Amino acid sequence: MSSPAAAPPAPNNLKRIVAASLIGTTIEWYDFFLYGSAAALVFNELFFPDSDPLVGTLLSFLTYAVGFAARPLGALVFGHYGDRLGRKKLLVLSLLLMGGATFAIGLLPTHATIGSAAPVLLTVLRLVQGFALGGEWGGAVLLVSEHGDARRRGFWASWPQTGAPAGQLLATGVLALLTAVLSDSAFVAWGWRIPFLLSGVLVIVGLWIRLSVDESPVFKQALAQAEARKADAGAERMPIVAVLRHHWRDVLVAMGARMAENISYYVITAFILVYATTSAGVSKQTALNAVLVASALHFAVIPAWGALSDRIGRRPVYLIGAAGVGLWMFPFFALIDTGGFASLLLAVTVGLVLHGAMYAPQAAFFSEMFATRMRYSGASIGAQFASVAAGAPAPLIATALLSDHGSSTPIALYVIAASLLTIVAVAAAKETRHRDLAEVTPSGDVEGPADAKPARDAHTV
Repeated sequence: MSSPAAAPPAPNNLKRIVAASLIGTTIEWYDFFLYGSAAALVFNELFFPDSDPLVGTLLSFLTYAVGFAARPLGALVFGHYGDRLGRKKLLVLSLLLMGGATFAIGLLPTHATIGSAAPVLLTVLRLVQGFALGGEWGGAVLLVSEHGDARRRGFWASWPQTGAPAGQLLATGVLALLTAVLSDSAFVAWGWRIPFLLSGVLVIVGLWIRLSVDESPVFKQALAQAEARKADAGAERMPIVAVLRHHWRDVLVAMGARMAENISYYVITAFILVYATTSAGVSKQTALNAVLVASALHFAVIPAWGALSDRIGRRPVYLIGAAGVGLWMFPFFALIDTGGFASLLLAVTVGLVLHGAMYAPQAAFFSEMFATRMRYSGASIGAQFASVAAGAPAPLIATALLSDHGSSTPIALYVIAASLLTIVAVAAAKETRHRDLAEVTPSGDVEGPADAKPARDAHTV
């Protein structure tokens, strides 16, 4: 028998929860993306000065990729304790870790001051960033998904997803402003530190908001039930074991679904700063401005895609995005090659709008795959393990392909291959939008006398 579902929160309370998750994820992504932009623009000069420019960029992106390598570890640790202790406590910790590491990067001596120790310290701080972000995403989307109205879960859960373009917008905006008002020499000498130090102020604001929200009622209900059923003690101790036992197919689906979404995003927003400035002759300021405007539009369309997933399903919307990104790659690079700002802006904007069709339903889609007491672990593992193979090496692979071939064609084919993989993964899943998160069992089924169609739809492959 299913237990009574937790009562939905009052609208004002839900909005406060959504705002807390959105602001927290915005700060986390600001910190993470700021590093990526700095890696493309100045870190090759500051931390790898003995290399030629393109090799220095490759080394800079390598430290960028290291942050992704730590994300699965963060997913495991934060997922384990988030499923045992709750979502809120772990979200506070992730924000402190990310903000502290970013602030420390702003104080870091460069290669000219301390030699080879500089890139080593930079790499360590990047690892801390990745570890924190690996635990942030799952908790933030679950806090909203488990509080929200089931009929509009796709819409409400998409709002924490807008933290990514909001963070990108904030990071790119600060860098664009600094590059506009400072000379190149001043920016390289000290101006680049300002956005990293600004993170300290943002973290204080984020903590104040995040500490004001309540723990997920679905989690509290599941915790009370688990304590009453000591037979579930094994899953209580090790949620990861339960995930791999009951949800391994869902983990694989989530990983496959992330491939096109993750790779396309970092090619469109991070690698473009290299490609546009080195191959298309576009200035840093122009490239940053294009990403800035496109990120604002990306932010706006994500909730719309999330709402559409509530009407027609998570899978159809996701497949639109995966297919669209693959089809857009050749026009994307052709537009950039023209060297005009309008063409560059069109290329990035269309790419990010299509990316939003994957990213928006992802929060609800992944949340609906897993049982409550292993949901933080399952969603985080599926999302973050994929990032090691997808987002982590994407700018690195794209830069290497450009260096070896001097053409964008191999890069476009690389993204197209990822799109095909995502299409296969999402097509292999079953629709999840009818699922009641409070009634999901460890096997992924839905308990109780639900009507036939939602019960069948609730199963995943």
